[in-house]
Amino acid sequence: MNAVKTSFSIKDLECLGGIKAHTIRIWERRYNLLKPERSATNIRYYSLSDLTKLLNVAFLLDHDYKISKIAENSSKEIGNLVATIVESSDFGCNANARNSFKIAMMNFDQKLFTKTYNGLLETYSFREIFFQIFIPLLEEIGLLWQAGVVNPAHEHFISNLIKQKILLLIERTDATESLNTSKTFILFLPENEIHDLGLMYLNYEIVSQGYKCIYLGQSIPTESLKYLVNNQTNACFVSYLTVKPSEISVSKFAQDFNTDLENEDAPLFLLGRLVQNADTDQLPSNVKLIKSIAAFRELL
Repeated sequence: MNAVKTSFSIKDLECLGGIKAHTIRIWERRYNLLKPERSATNIRYYSLSDLTKLLNVAFLLDHDYKISKIAENSSKEIGNLVATIVESSDFGCNANARNSFKIAMMNFDQKLFTKTYNGLLETYSFREIFFQIFIPLLEEIGLLWQAGVVNPAHEHFISNLIKQKILLLIERTDATESLNTSKTFILFLPENEIHDLGLMYLNYEIVSQGYKCIYLGQSIPTESLKYLVNNQTNACFVSYLTVKPSEISVSKFAQDFNTDLENEDAPLFLLGRLVQNADTDQLPSNVKLIKSIAAFRELL
């Protein structure tokens, strides 16, 4: 993993803060809002504190503050204004919540993440928060990561905090729901596949319907699943294909799955980016491609 990114271009600030570069430059000249440094080759760059300040300014603008009034405050006072709003807000606006989560991410601020999340729970269900706020947030962060704006450390920090919330819900739900023994769902990711947030959320949806769920997690060799198909009642397998298999088709993966299990009857549900436009030719009859989490939930 690379070192945590600490200097940013004005384009980085534009991407993360949602404020046009032209506007940022105007604010610098008119209000002395940010004070970029210059490299040895005279290229302007901004610090992490500059980025945090801009995110806070964007947050206050979304709450009907005027830039002229915001600029009268120090960076610390601007941060305190944001903190006050976070304490009192119900975060009815999804954009406000996402901006608050981005501030928490860039500062590795778990306390701010928790306050924002708890504020959302007062109005929304976890399912609504996940689909309306967390998914768009993670998609945006993913694009920023690809563009080199966000460091992997930031992405891992926010993703793991979301996973913690899912795990807590699973534990609470599993303890209260009566067990439906008609099916056993076995959740796994293929070898070298590590993006498990979607699979973890499916675990929550399954246990909330009362089904037994065996969560195996990341990078599981399919041949190791043979034991489970022979020892669990009505085993149904669920997997997410986000990055792997990159070298073979989804149909070939499904065929290899059946070969490794020595079973062509065990249901296999496949979700994820790689199944969206997958060729269904020669897809085994026991395999279903599911285009979304919502579509999977309707099957339960």
